[in-house]
Amino acid sequence: MSFATIAENIAKVRERCEQAAERAGRSAEEITLLAVSKTVSPENILAAYQSGARHFGESYMQEAKAKVGVPPLDKPDIEWHFIGHLQSNKAREAVGRFTVIQSVDSLALAQEISKRAANIGTAQRILLEVKLEANPAKFGFGVEELPSMVERIGSLEGVCIQGLMGMAPYDPSVTVVRSAFQTLYRLFERLPPPMRQTLSMGMTGDFEIAIEEGATLVRIGSAIFGSRSQSQRFLREA
Repeated sequence: MSFATIAENIAKVRERCEQAAERAGRSAEEITLLAVSKTVSPENILAAYQSGARHFGESYMQEAKAKVGVPPLDKPDIEWHFIGHLQSNKAREAVGRFTVIQSVDSLALAQEISKRAANIGTAQRILLEVKLEANPAKFGFGVEELPSMVERIGSLEGVCIQGLMGMAPYDPSVTVVRSAFQTLYRLFERLPPPMRQTLSMGMTGDFEIAIEEGATLVRIGSAIFGSRSQSQRFLREA
């Protein structure tokens, strides 16, 4: 994908973010655009960076190791987020490499992150992932268990809860999607104030609804970089 196309796509996404924020009576400055760069080549990520993107999201650790902090992407002002499912045995590789680990979906994972972060004397910023649908294949804390998990994980050394992350169900009904985002927003509002920094919800297909319902960060992949099939070559080669 050309630099011009990526730049144009980012401009269009930002415009849509601004329009959604305006409909909700919010400022577009409240919304962070995270470019989902999994399977995307470093050259295309660099094009997005040169077009103003500063936050990028990766989902596969092996692939991320070839990008994060590696030329040409060794930019001091890039914030890298891990947004995929993270196995506890991969926590060592994630801690310190990513500015934020968004997908903390179990107490065991949080404890492993805590141990690894404490070992290197850092506080890893994390989001707690919430499961917004009754699907056993999905990861995340259940709505009912979240309050107790916030308390337990919030007491761990080496982790700093910054907020919540979630995905709405894949459903053609706007009502279903909006209801899921409203649920996540209510949970976010109940967090202790220091933890209400980031509400990560909304992707290419539903980010405007997410902004209308209170998202502070949206995760956009295909609307910036094209369909995933167009980016698969880097993933196969990584």
